[in-house]
Amino acid sequence: MWRYLAGGVAALLMAGAGVFLFQSRATPDPLPTPPPARAAQTAAEPEVEAAEVPQAPDRTREEKRFDRNDKDKNGLIALAELQQPRRKAFAKLDSNGDGKLSFEEWSVRTSTRFAAADKDKSGTLTRAEFATTAPKRKPKTTPRCDCRAEVAKALAEAEE
Repeated sequence: MWRYLAGGVAALLMAGAGVFLFQSRATPDPLPTPPPARAAQTAAEPEVEAAEVPQAPDRTREEKRFDRNDKDKNGLIALAELQQPRRKAFAKLDSNGDGKLSFEEWSVRTSTRFAAADKDKSGTLTRAEFATTAPKRKPKTTPRCDCRAEVAKALAEAEE
């Protein structure tokens, strides 16, 4: 019984300490004072005219996506406009043009890839034949310049 009472008191003390710590107000660091404003430019300093920075349009990602789908640029997207890319993909797969996509039409790419890999025309692929179906990877391109060499060259020129 005493253990429960001691545990309860300890829990209340810890909760009270936590409230006290979270309620305390820390003083923020003072802000640095701004540099004094220049009263007038001296005659030795020529007046430098600030160049106007070009502004990019503030179009969000959703606005850009909306504009891509709004084919007739009327500010509205019709269902036909939204389905147009899918219709083109469907038309490429529908080889006989009947408006229906059979399994053979849908899997024509896989079938032609299989037929090209099956050199012995056995209807099955060996490990060696299957290895020819691996997707072609783009070779890793080397960077146009070696930045470390460029920096070292610039430092060497600066020291001379």
